Amino acid sequence: MPRPSGKWTELSTPLSAPVLEVIKRLGFDKMTPVQGATIPLLLSYKDVAAEAVTGSGKTLAFLVPLLELLLKRKRSETWKKHEIGAVIVSPTRELATQIHDVLSEFLAHDELRCFRQKMLIGGNSVEEDVMSILKQGANILVATPGRLQDLFERKGDLNLAAKVKNLELLVLDEADRLLDMGFEATINTILAYLPRQRRTGLFSATQTKEVKDLMRAGLRNPVLVSVREKATTSTPKLLQNYYLIVEPEQKMVAMLEFIGSQQIKKAMLFLPTCACVEYWSVAMAALLPSMQVLGLHGKMKSQRFGILQSFREADSALLLCTDVLARGVDIPEVDWVLQWDPPSSAAAFVHRVGRTARQGSEGNALIILLPTEDAYVDFLTRNQKVALKEVELEIPEARLAETLRTLHQLQKTDRATFDQANRAFVSHVQAYSKHECNLILRLKDLDLGKVATSYGLLQLPRMPEMKPQFKETFQGPEQLVDVFKLAYKDKQKQASFQAKLKTYAETGEWKGKKKLIRKKTIPWEQASKAREERKEIRKKRREKKQVRKAAIEAGEAVPAKKKRTKYSQEDLEELANDIRLLKKVKRKKITEEEYDDKMGIKDGDGLDDSE
Repeated sequence: MPRPSGKWTELSTPLSAPVLEVIKRLGFDKMTPVQGATIPLLLSYKDVAAEAVTGSGKTLAFLVPLLELLLKRKRSETWKKHEIGAVIVSPTRELATQIHDVLSEFLAHDELRCFRQKMLIGGNSVEEDVMSILKQGANILVATPGRLQDLFERKGDLNLAAKVKNLELLVLDEADRLLDMGFEATINTILAYLPRQRRTGLFSATQTKEVKDLMRAGLRNPVLVSVREKATTSTPKLLQNYYLIVEPEQKMVAMLEFIGSQQIKKAMLFLPTCACVEYWSVAMAALLPSMQVLGLHGKMKSQRFGILQSFREADSALLLCTDVLARGVDIPEVDWVLQWDPPSSAAAFVHRVGRTARQGSEGNALIILLPTEDAYVDFLTRNQKVALKEVELEIPEARLAETLRTLHQLQKTDRATFDQANRAFVSHVQAYSKHECNLILRLKDLDLGKVATSYGLLQLPRMPEMKPQFKETFQGPEQLVDVFKLAYKDKQKQASFQAKLKTYAETGEWKGKKKLIRKKTIPWEQASKAREERKEIRKKRREKKQVRKAAIEAGEAVPAKKKRTKYSQEDLEELANDIRLLKKVKRKKITEEEYDDKMGIKDGDGLDDSE
């Protein structure tokens, strides 16, 4: 295939005037490599599986041919109001919204207004989507997998399967992410409802085994397109990757110092869990008063769009987020991507840092590592072909104490922040223990006392991972805090908390979703007696083992240990059959007489009434 020139006007299959006008208005002067490679193939009715680094322009690579295919059919036959010509499946609401917004720019053109698009991403009832499609119609669907499956499986009023009979193009965007999120069965269900005579475009940042399996199931003789800006790396060409090694208790201090030293205008900070986002968005708002701090994670529903829009419009802001924003989302002017911890998988690192250095812009990324995690740098180089440069940072000695005082005061002022801090720390430890790279990132290597210090906790939480030695390395508040005296700013929460405290004082039980803080109190004499009894039982067991061991060593005959009765397969089958018969009697599928007959119970069996 000849190398494309990069000019939109020099494609082998010329683009229509309205599409070219919108492309020019949006400021895309030249095609990116992935656009130049995939658009001609889709326009020539080929199935395409494209692999390209994040930020390489995959959205236009499928939107342009999508519109051209719909326009070509329109010249000979008008698209009906409820006739769907294209379906775009996206893994997250944010990415689907972004695709919808870009497509809206095209459909605002006078000659493209005839096409109606509908976004199906949840957040509202299925009935609302059904009524909207029936009333307004749709020619293009932009959807997340779960909601699209719901609508295909809905019987009666909608009958979506009938509306896609003349489908021109199916697009599976971020296919590897779709499969990582567990949508394989959902995608297969959707494919079963779509006509076989269609074009399919599969776009992905990585080609995993699961993606290749999906290609075999959903694409017919696909043309494989692999576009990378540099042969030696999987990240954007203008992206600089850095790493910083700090002690565990200094992690937040280092992050604050780095943000200040680099004069960062707009950055994304990836955190390991939703609870971490909730806590640090409150804490960092106090620690960085000169910068707007926003938090976004996957458990948020309707708020996510407003928060993302606020970040896009802000001149200077820090967005704390989870991996829900690691893929595909295009946010202009993000100059730094920061990572609190190594992501759960090596591939996720590439997707995270791809939020910057997009569409030919320069960008930077930093990951903070602990001394026990330095092997991760070499691992990334080997596994993902990512080169990282080490940076050094001077942290003032007094900065840690100042930061801890602020974090401690926040929790003392509002018990809700105290709860958030503890949930964040516990969820972080649990996420770390399940890390994909657990051969080099081992929980047992972490000093959880120092990690808890970095979170500014008032005390160490009770959890199995918390060993006694961690109390020595933990730096709590200067004066001991009675956490039961902390109050909620929210009056309703405080009233509920007071009621729980009263119950706890009376019964020793903490009523709520959490586990009991302690067991019910019992008299000291009774508790002491129970302990003595347990000691006596353990003593008798030890003596019995010693006697048995001595007898064996002396060569004396030792009675064999009693073994549990073993049942044959025939016995188990007979028992199962008896249970089935009993259930049939209860459900009145057979009479009691029939049950007695099958069980071999005859009148007069057993004792008579006189006995």
